[in-house]
Amino acid sequence: MTALSDIGVIGLATMGANLARNAARKGFRVAVQNRNPERTDTLIRSYGHEGQFVPVRTLTDLVGALKRPRTVIMMVKAGQPVDDLIDELLPLLEPGDILIDGGNSLFSDTRRRAAAVSARGMRYLGMGVSGGEEGALLGPSMMPGGDRDAYEHVAPIITRMAADVGGTPCCRYIGPDGAGHFVKMVHNGIEYADMQLIAEIYDLLRGVYGLDAGRIADIFETWKQGDLDSYLIEITAAVLRKQDDLTGKALVDVILDEAEQKGTGRWTSHSALDLGVPVTAITEAVFARALSGQRQQRIAAAALFGARPAPSATIDDTSLAALRDALYASKIVAYSQGFEQIAAASEEFGWSLDLGGLATIWRGGCIIRARFLDRIAEAYANGGEPGNLLMQSIFRDAVKRAEGAWRDVVVLAIRNGIAVPALAASLAYFDGLRREAGPANLIQGQRDYFGAHTYRRTDRPGSYHVHWSEDGRQDRLDA
Repeated sequence: MTALSDIGVIGLATMGANLARNAARKGFRVAVQNRNPERTDTLIRSYGHEGQFVPVRTLTDLVGALKRPRTVIMMVKAGQPVDDLIDELLPLLEPGDILIDGGNSLFSDTRRRAAAVSARGMRYLGMGVSGGEEGALLGPSMMPGGDRDAYEHVAPIITRMAADVGGTPCCRYIGPDGAGHFVKMVHNGIEYADMQLIAEIYDLLRGVYGLDAGRIADIFETWKQGDLDSYLIEITAAVLRKQDDLTGKALVDVILDEAEQKGTGRWTSHSALDLGVPVTAITEAVFARALSGQRQQRIAAAALFGARPAPSATIDDTSLAALRDALYASKIVAYSQGFEQIAAASEEFGWSLDLGGLATIWRGGCIIRARFLDRIAEAYANGGEPGNLLMQSIFRDAVKRAEGAWRDVVVLAIRNGIAVPALAASLAYFDGLRREAGPANLIQGQRDYFGAHTYRRTDRPGSYHVHWSEDGRQDRLDA
């Protein structure tokens, strides 16, 4: 009799295939199925020697190949394909079986699916997986949310598959229903901001100082030795140093400047608007990608308004330190905004999320892994309040030290006609955050004038309205 498999994987594109290989390499028996059987055959033909795979043709065969309670990881395109697959699987499963969505699903879809699956007696996990194709194979950061008992059942498998930092797996239970996919969504939003900030510094180095890709790669490699040490800084240097096989030029110089996106950055911005959380660095990064896609408009505008000034500044240690400090301070803002959004969602949906724990599982395997995350975990371990990373001493002091250089860099960009939306938005957020009394009093007065929306006063309680078009009298409306 053929031994039953520990876990099943449906969907064998790059991420699904690599997760299946990861599990097999860790000693688990893995049943694999794909809508197009050629993918299944290719996986077995190329990597069948890596572990115990059980290739099957149909969903019925896959369910029959699994130990009870059955555990199935779905690695299909987000949206309707996930719903369609669940509809096909549910009649084949039994109460207690576990479905795991390992794709980039919208968290609200995951909440809906978790409720529907639970109503049928099965258990559901929405699991964010970060690390790209390499991480999926060698050890990703995994963010499972949903049924707690289901997590406890699959934890011996997925914690073995996850990346490991200092003996701690980069995988832990996140929270109920859609919490895992929400956290993965914000992770991706932070990733957008981090990448945009790095790109803006790169643009300043080439556009103001006239440095070539190789010299800029040297700078990022140097920065990797300090507080900016991260996967994204590491791969930035590698991308900048890569030579194009066809022209001999730096590859980055022949890559079209249109940054695509799959939607998780937009989802993060939409969610932040719903929650009332200002994730300005993330949202500007999303808009920057949108603008990059308007290539024909940009070409027309360049012809209409003229070129920006030619590089004219000389790079030195002081200017390099200023750029580094501006990048680090802006990075602090981007992460602080992301964690504030997660904290707001935790309260809104009753998830009781452990923010310090999130920083811990992002230290390895994922795209935003960085030395910086150790400091975030430390801040929360020392009693940091959710959403207030900027106010924790370890970050507060860093921002204070960087503030002057941060301002100088943004001004430098403006004077040279270089767009730095994420750097500027991060600085503006910092300035707005520390204003005890901002200009919103005028806005509220305007709202009362045209819409009778009322206002509160600084010197006494209550809500007030001025009869602007009548006698100008001021009434307290809640007396």
